[in-house]
Amino acid sequence: MNTPQPAEEGRPIGRRVLLGTLGLGALGVVTAPTLQRGLEAFLGSAADKDPTGLTGLLPNGGGFRYYSVTSSVPHRTAATYRLTVDGLVDRPRTYTLADLRALPQTRLVKDVQCVTGWRVPGTPFEGVRLSRLLDAAGVRANGRAVRFTCFDGAYSESLTLGQARRPDVLVALRMQDKDLGHSHGGPVRLYVAPMYFYKSAKWLSGITVTDEVEPGYWEERGYDVDAWVGRSNRRDDDPTS
Repeated sequence: MNTPQPAEEGRPIGRRVLLGTLGLGALGVVTAPTLQRGLEAFLGSAADKDPTGLTGLLPNGGGFRYYSVTSSVPHRTAATYRLTVDGLVDRPRTYTLADLRALPQTRLVKDVQCVTGWRVPGTPFEGVRLSRLLDAAGVRANGRAVRFTCFDGAYSESLTLGQARRPDVLVALRMQDKDLGHSHGGPVRLYVAPMYFYKSAKWLSGITVTDEVEPGYWEERGYDVDAWVGRSNRRDDDPTS
């Protein structure tokens, strides 16, 4: 974890919308998969306009919930999105969404585990291996870690260089075989398959090579910096990778 947005961006949803969403959420528990897919789309749209996070508490056919640490998050389009790679590198670069799509893509299908307890099994992610971007940038000898920043203006994350170079760490462009939507951290997010999902920063905008690990947003609030599923945060979940 900027293009100006219309005035309604970031406003809390109204009481009628919330009550209607609650009704649809209850309905989604017992309806067929087709209706649940429609519910997921509706909740994603409502969540985009809900800084309260209340929509994240409702049933969701896709198994995911919308989380943001800010009251609202600006949108990025294919035309306006940029990802910078800089810091302790020889060749800093800024990528457009088209640039990232033109690079070789890797597809992973793993369980996603949130540190709060929920798990979404067999979730496909697709994107560019982070190691490819680091190699293209030319990491200097004193580069030992990577810091990630996000265009929500608040969220951050970090990995050691060794963790960042794992083949199951992606700069992801697609999830569940669809382009990443805004509510899922699109158009580009980090995906760290073997770690709890807070390491997979949404709305990714910056990759900076540093000389040491800098704790991210949640690490500064008590979460483990090394967030291996089942081996950190005093949890014993089954590994995801």
